[in-house]
Amino acid sequence: MSERMMLFIPAYNCEKQIVRVLNQLDSSVLSYFEEVLVVNNRSTDKTEEAVLDYIAENKEKPVKLMRNTENYGLGGSQKMAFHYAVDHGYDYVCMLHGDDQGNIRDFLPMLAKGIYADHDCVLGARFMRGSKLKGYSKFRTFGNIVYDFIFAFVTKQRIFDLGSGLNLYKTSMLSDGFFDKFPDNLMFNYVMILASHYYKHDIIFYPVSWREEDQVSNVKMVNQAFQVLKMAFTYLFDHEYIHTEFREKVHESYTCEQIVKLED
Repeated sequence: MSERMMLFIPAYNCEKQIVRVLNQLDSSVLSYFEEVLVVNNRSTDKTEEAVLDYIAENKEKPVKLMRNTENYGLGGSQKMAFHYAVDHGYDYVCMLHGDDQGNIRDFLPMLAKGIYADHDCVLGARFMRGSKLKGYSKFRTFGNIVYDFIFAFVTKQRIFDLGSGLNLYKTSMLSDGFFDKFPDNLMFNYVMILASHYYKHDIIFYPVSWREEDQVSNVKMVNQAFQVLKMAFTYLFDHEYIHTEFREKVHESYTCEQIVKLED
């Protein structure tokens, strides 16, 4: 491929799932990605050990394990990976959550057809025609669809998901770091949707499969639902809201270190 792509896998307390995610990395997947960056966001379980064991057993695969200097949250981990991709000259960065809810193979037809090349980002969508949900409650599905409609009204574009765990971004879109002040928590992707409208990014949605089995959710639904609603309607009446400092704790930078397995 002429384009350089990296795959970013954020991981936090997913020791039971992370190896299943890494096992998705067969030759058909790795033909698209020059590097796979697993970012441990200061897990308190054995996520790191599981990844190190996988790397030791699969030395032929371009998997690298990084550990955040602090627990930056999911949004903070994304910022770190975005800057890493830009700084290392990648043309695209793809994100796949490390909890095994999504499947990178869902993007293979899109990658094979080169659909991504005509857009700034391709966002995996759990709630559009062609998507598949397993173990996802009807209540949460309905709630997500309602919020998709609200954000569609605010941004005047069709929205099929506010933040799944499988997305692809063109690094030229990310190079100016417009996202640095966005939330470091799970609401990072919601603000990214508003930013796509503000900055006139060309985004498309692509159907993906999604499942909930043994994953542990970090979403505090009621509190988050009110915050997201407030965020959407604040932006509706004041687009400059996108320049707000959204972070509870301001980091000058988002740093990490590479972790390698010590020889016995």
